[in-house]
Amino acid sequence: MSGLELFAAALGVIAVWLTVKQNPWCWPIGLVMVLLYSWIFFEVKLYSDMLLQVIYAGLQLYGWWQWTRGGDSHQGRQVTRLGRGTMARDLAIGAVASLALGAAMAHWTDAAQPWLDAALTGFSLVAQWWMAQKRVQCWSLWIAVDVIFVGLFIYKALYLTAGLYALFTLLAVQGLREWRVAPALRT
Repeated sequence: MSGLELFAAALGVIAVWLTVKQNPWCWPIGLVMVLLYSWIFFEVKLYSDMLLQVIYAGLQLYGWWQWTRGGDSHQGRQVTRLGRGTMARDLAIGAVASLALGAAMAHWTDAAQPWLDAALTGFSLVAQWWMAQKRVQCWSLWIAVDVIFVGLFIYKALYLTAGLYALFTLLAVQGLREWRVAPALRT
């Protein structure tokens, strides 16, 4: 465990807590966190996770814009539900991306866990996309992904990061509870 990992983890807790509370400051704080984690994952040869953090950086900017200026009235998005067709399409995209990335990492790198890491990357991108659009289903996907991440990080001896993702899992459960009762979902 390094000081950098500790700082990144602290920022992660703050960012996810702010997300649960629908505070748009979750995005710039999250941006700093993902940039730090891109370096941490590079150092332990979790290249798909490193790539994920770089992509997250762009999604952090997208999410910040969506939450502050997106939506029909350009006043920021409200929490909504995904339709089944959109959800199935997005999950299929996540699966295809996972397989392609896993094959690339297994073939061309010395990645520690190329297939698992790629699957977590693919589905994390779907969850992050849904979160940026304030889709309540993002939390269910985050719960599933975060539980698996905990095991991966324990395996890679990133114990603080494993603890962080365990906390992320609990925060995702809270996010699911709070977003399910969001005013926009009550009709």
